[in-house]
Amino acid sequence: MKVAFLGTGLMGLPMAQRLLAANIEVVAYNRTPEKLAPLQAAGAEVVTHPRYAIRDAECVILMLTNAAAIYHVLLSDTSWRTLAGRTIIQMGTITPTQSQEIRDSVVGGGGEYMEAPVLGSIPEAKAGELKVMVGAKPEQYQRYLDLLKNFDPEPVLIGPVGTASALKLALNQLIASLTTSFALSLAFVQRQGVDVDLFMQVLRDSALYAPTFDKKLSRMLADDYSQPNFPTKHLLKDTDLFISEAQSLGLDLSTIETVQKILQTAMKMSFANDDYSSLFSVIKDWGEMSGG
Repeated sequence: MKVAFLGTGLMGLPMAQRLLAANIEVVAYNRTPEKLAPLQAAGAEVVTHPRYAIRDAECVILMLTNAAAIYHVLLSDTSWRTLAGRTIIQMGTITPTQSQEIRDSVVGGGGEYMEAPVLGSIPEAKAGELKVMVGAKPEQYQRYLDLLKNFDPEPVLIGPVGTASALKLALNQLIASLTTSFALSLAFVQRQGVDVDLFMQVLRDSALYAPTFDKKLSRMLADDYSQPNFPTKHLLKDTDLFISEAQSLGLDLSTIETVQKILQTAMKMSFANDDYSSLFSVIKDWGEMSGG
């Protein structure tokens, strides 16, 4: 099987490298050509236009920033004409509605479509330990299960197209909300003079603990948000997607809308390309920013 990989950014690069390590032929395209150099050095074929990648492969993996990028790269007139007989596996984070609309366009071009968004960041992508959630027909899931196992030992079929995208947004909402809540508690105990090590000791021994707290603790304490596995701008994007999709479901969104405002403030504080744990700086410096 020859796989076209469109989108080789923070997550796409290590994922494509795993395919090459498994001796799978990869033809890669990225809108920023310089990002293809590591893949080319590892044996991938690189191309200057997505239609060349699509034309030469039976399966196309998308790891692109958003739905707009997918439309630009995959569904422009020249690329859309090459979709017949190809299976598109969309692995980025978009809304269920967007995923279903893209599916309809792909099917209209004679191709097949399935979604397989992932939970995890760069370390998990490098190790092949992402959580892959599949939205597809059962026969599609079975056909591409071995391919997806390069990213996750046990990819899970969630349901038809749209269900995996919905689950991914629900989980990313938890990333944003849990991190915000932890940052608030951390700032509170610091201001109250509680020893942080004791705070974490009690927290770790409780049912309230989530491993993500320890993953972000050192960054927050050091005010060091460099070299992100998941930038603030991407978490804000996913939070915006969650809110836009949830608005029609009759849910109270007041808590996540507050998190959205904190992420927006982090962006204004120039943390866009830093790790999303930067929202700790927003929370602990809120009084200074608001004139309090």
